[in-house]
Amino acid sequence: MRDVTHDVPAPHRRTFLKYTGALGAAAAVSASLSACSSGPESTNETGGGDGENPTLTAVIGYGNDGSWDPTQTASAFCMAANNHIYEGLLDTDPISREPYAALATEVPKDPDSTSWKFALRAGAKFHDGKPVTADDVVFVFERILDPDTQTLAKGFFASWLKEVRKTDARNVELVLKFPFPDGLARLTLAKIMPKHVFSKPGGWDEAIKGLAVGSGPYRQTAHHPKSNTTFEAFDDYNGPRKPAFRKMNWLTIVDAAPRVAKISGSSAGAQIADNIPYANIGQLESGGLTVAGGAGMNNLFLMFNTKHKPFDDVRVRQALHYAIDTGKMVEVALKGRGKPASSFLDESNPSYRRAKTVYAYDPDKAKALLKAAGVRGLSIEILAVNVSWIVDCLPTIKSSWDAIGVRTTLSPQETTAVFTKMDQKQDYQVVAAASNPNQFGLDADLIMHYNYGPENLWMQYTRWAGDSAAKALFRDMDRATREPDAGKKKTMVQDYIDVVAEQAVLYPVVHNELMTAWNPKRLSGIRPQPYPGINLLQAKWA
Repeated sequence: MRDVTHDVPAPHRRTFLKYTGALGAAAAVSASLSACSSGPESTNETGGGDGENPTLTAVIGYGNDGSWDPTQTASAFCMAANNHIYEGLLDTDPISREPYAALATEVPKDPDSTSWKFALRAGAKFHDGKPVTADDVVFVFERILDPDTQTLAKGFFASWLKEVRKTDARNVELVLKFPFPDGLARLTLAKIMPKHVFSKPGGWDEAIKGLAVGSGPYRQTAHHPKSNTTFEAFDDYNGPRKPAFRKMNWLTIVDAAPRVAKISGSSAGAQIADNIPYANIGQLESGGLTVAGGAGMNNLFLMFNTKHKPFDDVRVRQALHYAIDTGKMVEVALKGRGKPASSFLDESNPSYRRAKTVYAYDPDKAKALLKAAGVRGLSIEILAVNVSWIVDCLPTIKSSWDAIGVRTTLSPQETTAVFTKMDQKQDYQVVAAASNPNQFGLDADLIMHYNYGPENLWMQYTRWAGDSAAKALFRDMDRATREPDAGKKKTMVQDYIDVVAEQAVLYPVVHNELMTAWNPKRLSGIRPQPYPGINLLQAKWA
């Protein structure tokens, strides 16, 4: 969510979001640790010019210093990179999210079955040259399903996946607890990792730091936290999405101005950039770049500490939402490229239904709710991530809350700093951050369980999981997951989202578009995503 989703959570954020270490992963695993960087590398040599093997240079508006462990990460940069480095049994199209055969040879013909059998692609190899085997598949799923290991991926699989069995060296069987056809698209979230690398002592810690060894079309060649990560086409890749670029250099530039500068002008050092500020769209288009985006689950959300009074009172949480002039926020901060939230889900989601509680701008109602809650003279410090578009939205929140007599202080900080405080269980009042569960998929069950659940990391941050309303919500969510009838399930999800809207513990303020810019004279096949990061598996030089 944060850059969170962009860089964030679900179960043990310490393992999940460990922002330490600099690791250069060379082709051979044994050489990877020797490639450690002692500091940021110069990123002036960006390539992308003319020549036989130009380097594609991309600018990512999120940090590359989040966890790189595919079972843990929600980092926008790391997830996007891992989609080029690793494969699942099935992967999904970055836009339609339809599953396709990746490491497996085909998509199961009966998605309603409780047994999915997969044969691994013949000749599939990891980047260190070792073959991909059924043992590697079982290794990853055993970690995900291990009751004693908290991973983000567990929340996407444990409710419906019973076990994964090895049939022989190249065949596996997934045994489901009940029919769950939505699970096919989720298999992309279980990236297959080499057991011989990550089962070693400290292996998962190295994955967090940046060691990435997959079977995908690109191998990681160097990793410099807070600076850049480089890739090279994997010559032995024999899968469905062939690498079109010999080398890639992805720069992490969180600040908007230098990010835009890197892709602007005749001497631009990059060919593509995500997270384009709305104010710069016209400038970039006039310079010959294509700028496009998509609306999805990207949102600014508020998260309340329900153990810090008066935020334990639902009326106070509701009041603060009603007080925000979301129309002004969309117009001024988002330049019209967003909508006030009318549900937890965005309006384009297949399961969307307008929530029973919609926080239309109503300062009088906000004041009345605060008065009913007996709250006077409230002062709030908003702990916020420094993602550029979030920073643009913060003044509207402050002026809106000030206007109803709530003295408001803005405290934007690096995403890592904000969530380190959360992990350390430091006291806070309200967090404002960015999230986009569409990084993981489109199905509402997945999206809601990413944010809500009795052992969910977000619920640990809110300190709300023990509340009676929360316990009832979690029961309703579990019942919806198990409902076999698609129509009934959709209604059950919509009904419990009404509860989420009413409680406003962690809830979006606005949903907005994410913009990507690229040079059409240099690149073709680019499809902008409505979630953070980029996907270049179907792109090529123009």
